[in-house]
Amino acid sequence: QVEVVESGGGLVQAGGSLRLSCRASGNIFSLNAMGWYRQAPGKQRELVALITAEKGTDYGDSVKGRFTLSIENAKSTIHLQMNSLKPDDTATYSCLAKIYIGSYRSPPKDYWGQGTQVTVSS
Repeated sequence: QVEVVESGGGLVQAGGSLRLSCRASGNIFSLNAMGWYRQAPGKQRELVALITAEKGTDYGDSVKGRFTLSIENAKSTIHLQMNSLKPDDTATYSCLAKIYIGSYRSPPKDYWGQGTQVTVSS
């Protein structure tokens, strides 16, 4: 059993900053990747930032230079520092953890958090 728990989010004015955190816990053999996606009403879910063992960190084009993803491997925890926030950043942010369960013999499985709301006022 794996649990993915998010924290942070809330309401902020344009130009402000917020920090999201996400922790995976439970029956984790190894982390393959961890990151954030977001979805605004009426829009498709999009990548915010994802760190993988193979490729390092990828950022969505709309957040490059403003958002920074960091990881605490020993704690299976990631932090997303969001600066210079814009109203277009308003969305539900969801944490994804790709986790090997038991061994490397099977592909990693996806586990999602419950989502946290970020609202940026103009």
